[in-house]
Amino acid sequence: MSNNSINVIAIVEGKTEQIFIESLLAPYLALKRVYMTATQVTKSGQKGGDVRFERVKRDIELHLKQRKDIFVTTFVDYYGVREWPGLDRIPAHAIPAQIAEIINGATTDAVLALFAKQGADQRFIPYMAIHEFEALLFSNSELLALELGISKKAVDAVITECGEPEAINNSHKTAPSKRLDKWSKKGRFSKVTTGIAVAHRIGIAQMRKQCPVFNTWLERLESFV
Repeated sequence: MSNNSINVIAIVEGKTEQIFIESLLAPYLALKRVYMTATQVTKSGQKGGDVRFERVKRDIELHLKQRKDIFVTTFVDYYGVREWPGLDRIPAHAIPAQIAEIINGATTDAVLALFAKQGADQRFIPYMAIHEFEALLFSNSELLALELGISKKAVDAVITECGEPEAINNSHKTAPSKRLDKWSKKGRFSKVTTGIAVAHRIGIAQMRKQCPVFNTWLERLESFV
């Protein structure tokens, strides 16, 4: 399928991801004729950080049915997910690219099995952020350190230890968000304010260079134009 432009709706985990798309990613993609809007996943008393495919699939179906010319994608953090296609197939110590391949492949299979009649094979592109949105903020250690008022060496040490932003550990002590909390003066990093400010300073182009899974998602969206 090739188009002069495409419209994409991203089903996102929360407010931060929605703001990130609307204020930063959408303007960037619009220059490439990919027009993206974001909507938060429907939550029935559900807490953030525990997005379940059982709920997300309802939104996927809704948007695939509403308009036959719109593409549908997801923007969900791998960290904290407890119920999702392919989750039980992730081997121990899997690298980000492996996690993404397994999860996104299983998600695609599940969506095609449910919504083939809605053209899901042509219009659904999954994205699972590895390990979470905050990993993107490690794409420029100097800017992140400056925003947090900490030593650049502290951020560089994490990158050296893990290898790349998307490989920063997936645990309640070492996940990107937990490291940012530890460095924050108030003991809690604000994704919505500080996180978005850092993201703007870093820019999408730099994130793409440092985060291969994120870049692959955008390349796939761009390939439809």
